[in-house]
Amino acid sequence: MKMHDGEVDIDAALVGRLVAAQFPQLTDLPISAIQSTGTVNAIYRLGDHLYARLPRVQSWAQDLDKEWRWLPELAPQLSLRVPEPVGRGHPTSSYPFSWAIYRWIDGQPYADELVADEHQAAKDLAQFVVELRRIDPGGGAPRGGRRPLRELDAVTRAAISSARGVIDSDAATAAWERALQAPAWNGTPVWIHGDLLRPNVLVLDGRLCAVIDFGGAGVGDPAADVIAAWSVFGHTGRGVFRGALDVDDATWNRARGYALHQAALIIPYYGETNPGFVAPATRTVEEILADVSG
Repeated sequence: MKMHDGEVDIDAALVGRLVAAQFPQLTDLPISAIQSTGTVNAIYRLGDHLYARLPRVQSWAQDLDKEWRWLPELAPQLSLRVPEPVGRGHPTSSYPFSWAIYRWIDGQPYADELVADEHQAAKDLAQFVVELRRIDPGGGAPRGGRRPLRELDAVTRAAISSARGVIDSDAATAAWERALQAPAWNGTPVWIHGDLLRPNVLVLDGRLCAVIDFGGAGVGDPAADVIAAWSVFGHTGRGVFRGALDVDDATWNRARGYALHQAALIIPYYGETNPGFVAPATRTVEEILADVSG
């Protein structure tokens, strides 16, 4: 089932034709679809060591170009593994967007049962965020992050209302109104990942091993990556994560607003087409409400 208006047709046969025409040295590799909750790209594994990502819609097609430009510069400065582009595909008459081949990363999306120690996981992800923030934001780095919370007010309230029955919309609205009281950010932009959700944080052998999907990365409000306090961790990890990052109250409240905004939009939009993505978003809202009430 397609998730977006204007989503193009993508299947293994198409990927096989693209690989054969543009990367003939890889023609003999078996191709298999990767079932994930990803919403931006279709993912196909190529043999044991590579995978292809193909944007689903035009509006996200430029994200791979951003990754191609910046990931090689960011990777050496980060302690967790990040995607490694190895081949750049071009549009054809049968597929209208640029696409890319990456080195395969072993690991599974973050889940409580996969993590040996949530304290350590929170420290490791906080270290990754600190490292990212320390990277020089100059040199033409793209802008990242979302608009100020108050500019997101109407769409967030509408999404919360649409999610009624899945979440406690009254409590979520109260949490959103509390977030709106946070002072607007006016600090120095830093590098941010911008989408630290459970599907983008990989675990291997009980430890965090990688952070993927840098399509939204850029420089902006550091609160953008504090959303992991609710989108990734529970109560225990949340406190460790905040302490490791030394998050002040204004940034914390702003980040909680961004986490609520993102999760609230996911729930009604993907309710029928991607329930596996809705489940962690619903969990995020529940973590936010527990945090606010606590």
